[in-house]
Amino acid sequence: MSALTPHAHDRSAVFAPDPIPARAGVGLKAEHYADILETQPDIGWFEVHPENYMGAGGPPHAYLTRIRELYPLSLHGVGLSIGSDGPLDQDHLARVKGLIDRYQPGLFSEHLAWSTHDDIFFNDLLPLPYTRETLQRVCEHIDEIQSVTGRQILLENPSTYVEFAQSEMSEIEFLGEIARRTGCGLLLDVNNVYVGATNHNYDPAAYIDAFPIEHVGEIHLGGHAEQEDDAGEPLLIDDHGRDVDDAVWALYRRLIARRGQCPTLVEWDNDIPDWPTLFAEAQRAERIMRDRRSNDAALH
Repeated sequence: MSALTPHAHDRSAVFAPDPIPARAGVGLKAEHYADILETQPDIGWFEVHPENYMGAGGPPHAYLTRIRELYPLSLHGVGLSIGSDGPLDQDHLARVKGLIDRYQPGLFSEHLAWSTHDDIFFNDLLPLPYTRETLQRVCEHIDEIQSVTGRQILLENPSTYVEFAQSEMSEIEFLGEIARRTGCGLLLDVNNVYVGATNHNYDPAAYIDAFPIEHVGEIHLGGHAEQEDDAGEPLLIDDHGRDVDDAVWALYRRLIARRGQCPTLVEWDNDIPDWPTLFAEAQRAERIMRDRRSNDAALH
């Protein structure tokens, strides 16, 4: 069977809801389909954006079905606009549910952001103020999503470039209260922490230490671009277009020392490298988790 040939049961494959192991995974990219199917690398799992698979069939689903037969899968949405001040897009939510039913992902996550207003869709994940009013709206949207999909959702901390004067609580307090009220989990993106800390001049290690770790079900790592703002101060952009920075790896080690092993995803969405380069980033995360496991074993 060629890499392009779908299985006869492509539209009706039934998958067990395999849990995501406490290992490293990567974002699945079309550029790597053939390498993955040919070599079947020793990697924990793959993650996809559901928005890339909302058609009914075709090569994307043929490839994803074959890879899903080999590996656990996570869905990481970018289009539900959980922070929007309007209602959720019911068609979009129904399509996400369809993909969850079809592929039985071990984890399902989205961003603490908004990207729609009325009928306008913005190609960005935009920040929101941390107010009691916003908190209530986000919780209502998460309750609706979890009710419709029948699944817990993990909510990702954002990368931010502005801060709102009207915020009434910290980002950590806001996320922790959402998890407490809705029962959702949290996705801790370490690169986002470093980007926000640099852009807003706070201590990223203190953020990691204060984060409500008991709610963290997944960790993200990624690369960022270095720029300067109008005042000549450092400005980091979460572009997922390069390897993980050494400072982010150091924060990840700090997080793993606190959290222990946890499903960890390496994101690389722009200027996508060849498969060996991306796989090497995942292996680096695996080594950090393995070192933590060895240290724990030595203590006992």
